[in-house]
Amino acid sequence: MKLDNDIALARRLADVAGAVIRPYFRAVAAERKGDATPVTLADRAAEEAMRRILTAEVPRDTVIGEEFGAVSGSSGRSWVLDPIDGTAGFLAGRPIFGTLIALMVEGFPVLGVIDQPITGERWIGAAGMATTLNGKPVRTRPCRELSEATLATTGPHYFDDHDGGHFMGLAAQTDHKRMVMGGDCYNYAMLATGQLDVVCEAGLKIHDWAALVPIVEGAGGTMADWNGEPLHAGSDGHVIAVGDSARLDDVVEALACGH
Repeated sequence: MKLDNDIALARRLADVAGAVIRPYFRAVAAERKGDATPVTLADRAAEEAMRRILTAEVPRDTVIGEEFGAVSGSSGRSWVLDPIDGTAGFLAGRPIFGTLIALMVEGFPVLGVIDQPITGERWIGAAGMATTLNGKPVRTRPCRELSEATLATTGPHYFDDHDGGHFMGLAAQTDHKRMVMGGDCYNYAMLATGQLDVVCEAGLKIHDWAALVPIVEGAGGTMADWNGEPLHAGSDGHVIAVGDSARLDDVVEALACGH
């Protein structure tokens, strides 16, 4: 699958989103959505800027965005946008949020971008290519035993009681003294760069995870649902990322044993 033109387009989307977002960083108050999650003018303006480019250049492609929903196309291709993944961190002035841009073909992600517009870091992953950070290849790190793994999640309050029990079952089998809380998409970028071993989350929407899959897998890792199955447009939002693919079965087993 030749994705050079799509990668170039994704870079332009990240450029325009970053240009919109940067002036708002540490300078904007939050509103509240109907579901009580924070949202800012930056979210909406960045998504609008990206959608304008996609409408002009790939009008037959579907566009799915966190802020403005889905506009269906006829090509079998979908661009999935999350202008600010990690809005709470953004509002706290912490540069560990990211703009997520994904291209899915027939329901499976083939191209992903994590762009951190404040630090100037950009991860790009695409099918058949090595993941890069600012143009230089990155790799996940080996993990000999699950007990040695550093686990990350955005926060325990994002799990309901049932999922939280399973997550704690996993946490108990990892190096829990080094467990990382907070980070949203930045955790997956750090896993792809060899800084973390496992990320585990539940309740994610497609715009939260689609861009992450090509980045993690192009760096040598694996992303899956909690049953170890590949992620696709119909996945239920239970997501794991594993830097060393040899540990995937261990993670799935640990999650299943939790209660």
